[in-house]
Amino acid sequence: MRVALAQISSVHDVEANLATISATARAAAAQGAELVVFPEAAMYGFGAPLAGIAQPLDGPFATSVQALARELGITIVAGMFTPADGGRVYNTLLAAGPDATSTYDKIHLFDAFGFRESQTVAPGDTRRSITVDDAIVGLATCYDIRFPTLFVENAAAGAQVSLVSASWGAGPGKVDQWELLARARAVDSTTYVIACDQAVPAGRPAGPAPTGVGHSMVVSPYGEVLAQLGDDEGLLVVDLDLAEVASARDRLPVLLNRRDLA
Repeated sequence: MRVALAQISSVHDVEANLATISATARAAAAQGAELVVFPEAAMYGFGAPLAGIAQPLDGPFATSVQALARELGITIVAGMFTPADGGRVYNTLLAAGPDATSTYDKIHLFDAFGFRESQTVAPGDTRRSITVDDAIVGLATCYDIRFPTLFVENAAAGAQVSLVSASWGAGPGKVDQWELLARARAVDSTTYVIACDQAVPAGRPAGPAPTGVGHSMVVSPYGEVLAQLGDDEGLLVVDLDLAEVASARDRLPVLLNRRDLA
């Protein structure tokens, strides 16, 4: 399966971000990508109020991405914000395929390092996987990567690939943590990990909002970084050999060997 990681830097303009998604998805499709992954908050960057820009799944952002996926005959995953009760929003991954659309609402909210995502975002409560051709892909968003159980449960339910869209918070050691966690989740679940982050925002003043550190990467089921971007915007296209997942699980059957403890 050929995948593309679209490391963009979202701005506070939904239409501008949609134009970037369209141009980047077309470039990825031209390189033969079957799955194109955009970061968390691809619709609208963190660091500004979210309630006023949230859109339902039949709104212009989601329907435009769905139409693009149908036109190109690919699956596009992109982070957006959908309305929730009490003036909050859901941090939603839109997974638009050529024939069907799924969504995942971020379960683990980033109440850490001085940021309180739960003040404006409501948590999801359901795991989600999608199928791209013959591959099962488990979905996760940013802070979810710190919680191994989500990845193991997705893998136990059949996922061969773990997809993480992020807008990772900057700070001392945070790039190292991002890579460490992506590699650890690959080994935990014996899946490929596709971890797509926002690029480092150029010319934007630093603040508490998690606006991305770049370093999007693809990790093998053995925890090896196969390819990785740097700080800036870019498109990373990688071929995944799904037979490697079966081989890893035969040699390292952590999913079969695990035990539920009282």
